Amino acid sequence: MSPLCIKIKLINNLSICSGKVQIERIDFYGNRSIMADVEQGELFGESFACAGAAVWPVNVVASEDSEVILINCHRISEPCSKACAFHGRMIFNLMKIISVKNLILHQKIEIISKRTTREKLMTYLLIQAKKHGSSFTIPYDRQSLADYLEVDRSGLSAEISKLRKEGILESSKNRFTLLQYKE
Repeated sequence: MSPLCIKIKLINNLSICSGKVQIERIDFYGNRSIMADVEQGELFGESFACAGAAVWPVNVVASEDSEVILINCHRISEPCSKACAFHGRMIFNLMKIISVKNLILHQKIEIISKRTTREKLMTYLLIQAKKHGSSFTIPYDRQSLADYLEVDRSGLSAEISKLRKEGILESSKNRFTLLQYKE
């Protein structure tokens, strides 16, 4: 993965034209936390841009070759002089995007606020099962999943092994089946 090398003015948010990026945070000790995955057609940076944040406290890393477009937050968040319906719809859509991302952040807080690796992992997997059914593929390898859950990779792998032995799940790489999940 390579960092997205662009200068971003404070008034801009970004939209992915093609490819995929991860929003990550590196703490003082060098530990990486994956905050979000952003794919084609999705926005990122809108909260920072609309809030007028002077600095983005995250890194944007391209997971694959990506093209992004800068969008001036102030130009789309305020109605134009003609107060056209298109502009009103754009403002509504931006509000909806920000609201959905807020819900996703609450879900992430629910996951990482759990005290143990097992609780974090099972909370994440149950959320995925609710979305996709008892068998599903996650977008992370072991290290990335550990970074997303904010746990140690070796501890995560040990916990997955324990859950397999206990008959709670089956897994192969990033494919999981929750054996006791009732849809």
